[in-house]
Amino acid sequence: MAGRKIQIGVVGATADLKYSKKLVKLAEEIGYWIAKKNAVLIFGAEKDYDSLSTAACRGAKKNNGLTVGITYGKGLNVYDNKNVDIVIATGIERGGGREFIFILSCDAVIGINGGSGTLTEFGITYQANIPIVVLKNSGGWSDKLINTYLDERKRIKIESANLPKEAVEKAIKLAQRKIKKEK
Repeated sequence: MAGRKIQIGVVGATADLKYSKKLVKLAEEIGYWIAKKNAVLIFGAEKDYDSLSTAACRGAKKNNGLTVGITYGKGLNVYDNKNVDIVIATGIERGGGREFIFILSCDAVIGINGGSGTLTEFGITYQANIPIVVLKNSGGWSDKLINTYLDERKRIKIESANLPKEAVEKAIKLAQRKIKKEK
């Protein structure tokens, strides 16, 4: 695909959900593979603490990838300023509004674990017919929603992958299919 790069969103738990170091490593691998595949990593940039999507951002930077953090409120300072290339401040508070801007900027979304914020992001992704791939055995909403539809309309089935590389490859394939359909 010439022109615009594919934009892959990464959603997942924030540090206050006390996820494991193993999940941090898996999230970093997702980011690494997004960069390796020459896609842009889009994530919900937190201002006050770490998250699995921020870990994915760090992984993308390890492979010189382009990262875009969508944050809430005003100001461009986010938790991990040194690894985010572009910060977009929405002026909207956390808990719904900024998630629309974040998700609607993605061609596909990869989920790892996740609490209520991730569930909100999955709902928006589903409503917008944006492909979702979740990492199996990562816990949270990602595991609860594997291979399901969010309602009887069956807009998109939530796909799953066993490994970070597989999740990225599947997300890119689904994104390419979505982009081709939209033309």
